[in-house]
Amino acid sequence: MSMGAYDEEEHERRERKTSSVDASFDDERTEYRGDLNYESDASTEQLLDQFREMQSE
Repeated sequence: MSMGAYDEEEHERRERKTSSVDASFDDERTEYRGDLNYESDASTEQLLDQFREMQSE
């Protein structure tokens, strides 16, 4: 077969390979490390109200 010739078996093999999804791994983080700093003029109660509003949406 010459270079660049169409190979149906190779095409089907690649199609099977790219159409399958490997979901056997867990991509969720279970441990969080680090610091978070947030500066705002809003009071704690205002921030909590905003958080509750976002959760209810």
